[in-house]
Amino acid sequence: MGYVTAVPHPRSEAAGPARAGRLSLAVALLAGALGAAVALLATRQRWSEGTATVAGGAFPLTAKGSDVTGVPAALAIVGLAALVAVFAVRKAGRLLVAGVLALSGAGIVTAALIGAGDSSALDEQAAKASGDTSATVAALSHTAWPYVAVVGGVLILVAGLLALRYGRLWPAMSGRYERDGAPRVRRKAVAVDPDRPEDMWKALDRGEDPTGA
Repeated sequence: MGYVTAVPHPRSEAAGPARAGRLSLAVALLAGALGAAVALLATRQRWSEGTATVAGGAFPLTAKGSDVTGVPAALAIVGLAALVAVFAVRKAGRLLVAGVLALSGAGIVTAALIGAGDSSALDEQAAKASGDTSATVAALSHTAWPYVAVVGGVLILVAGLLALRYGRLWPAMSGRYERDGAPRVRRKAVAVDPDRPEDMWKALDRGEDPTGA
């Protein structure tokens, strides 16, 4: 008694990569856009606070994320631009843009972690408030917003890694190509016999010039 070997249908074999491409695309778009929004929001919040001694009293000082470092906000914008640019390029260009996207996320994470313990912005404020260039901030404390920026950076990093891994399966924005990526072939104009009125009318219906001018 012979055995029959089941051969998978070509459509079923192609369904796996296509599904992975759609899922990774959706996750990357959501993670990248959300990460950029979170990072930008975090940089506008208060990251640290303290006091400076002015005229014998404690003068309160606060520093927003943008006062501490401008890197997370700048890289969030770069990452958002790279996320959009991924769909405008192909092959090596797409890998390059995906790398920029991933590096933007990693840069946000690094800058935010460094900024979480930074006191230079408040030290500068303390020096200005007291009129003493050697004055430093006292009673320094930090909020959780730098770590919120870290979360935003991680989301952008995830989007970049997904673009590096699955970007070849994603569509590209172009009106010059069909869905399979092949250039569209222009149809040749049908030769018109000037002695046949019906041919001339058909050419006019197709939007062609029957006179050949």
